[in-house]
Amino acid sequence: MERIRKYQKKLNSEYQELLDVAVSAALKAGKILRELYDNPHSVRFKGEIDLVTEADIASEKAILSLVKDKCPQIEVMAEESSAHNTDSISSRTWIIDPLDGTTNFAHGCPWFCVSIALWNRDHIELGVVYLPLQNELFYAVKGAGTCLNDRNINVSSTSSLNHSLLATGFPYDVREKPDLVMPAFKDMILKAQGVRRAGAAALDLAYVAAGRFDGFWEIKLKPWDTAAGMLLVEEAGGRVTDFANNSYTPFLKEILASNSLIHGDMVAVLKKYSLVTTNE
Repeated sequence: MERIRKYQKKLNSEYQELLDVAVSAALKAGKILRELYDNPHSVRFKGEIDLVTEADIASEKAILSLVKDKCPQIEVMAEESSAHNTDSISSRTWIIDPLDGTTNFAHGCPWFCVSIALWNRDHIELGVVYLPLQNELFYAVKGAGTCLNDRNINVSSTSSLNHSLLATGFPYDVREKPDLVMPAFKDMILKAQGVRRAGAAALDLAYVAAGRFDGFWEIKLKPWDTAAGMLLVEEAGGRVTDFANNSYTPFLKEILASNSLIHGDMVAVLKKYSLVTTNE
């Protein structure tokens, strides 16, 4: 917890406590994920390629126990247990992904994280993304900047899409509806220096915030996939919108995040693939 103490000094007492709760929960969940990582996994399929493991459940249980104990007045939206409508929420709510990158985790790939955000009416107040195996803690409070462990971070200074390293992902129904993603993927590959598809949107966004990726786009994500990451990007100097350059919330069907310098060029490629005005 020492890694957040300097940052907390910039915050009022309420946000000091809330950040402490979110980070404590993320670290507690991360410890569970580390302990289970090398063990055989119990896997259940929620869809043809959408799965959940015993680690998702154990991580979420640990997070919920802590946040409900410390902040009983705050509602919760969590991936594995939430009965919330994921199209919108109005009250102050923790938005939790106990294990983003479950498929990676189940296959022994170390690209996965815990993601915890705090939503309030119409914006994200706080975001935490924790990589257990790398022991990298990304966090931000609105108006206070973004940090990785104990240092401030910023988005990259890459100004050309041609020189940019981007990230993306595919929705779980990609096999049924490949035409929703593959044309955009092809167009962006031809414009960027490189595109990575690693399988954890919260981490992709954290990497944009840290300048490791220059931009990211994806469709059909859930609020817990992007809520924390979007604040990390914005507080690190980046921009987050939909494909048509409109304001973004975690309840939209698509996300485009960048270092802001290449944002217009990414919009030019992606705007014709926007799902915002469709029923997809």
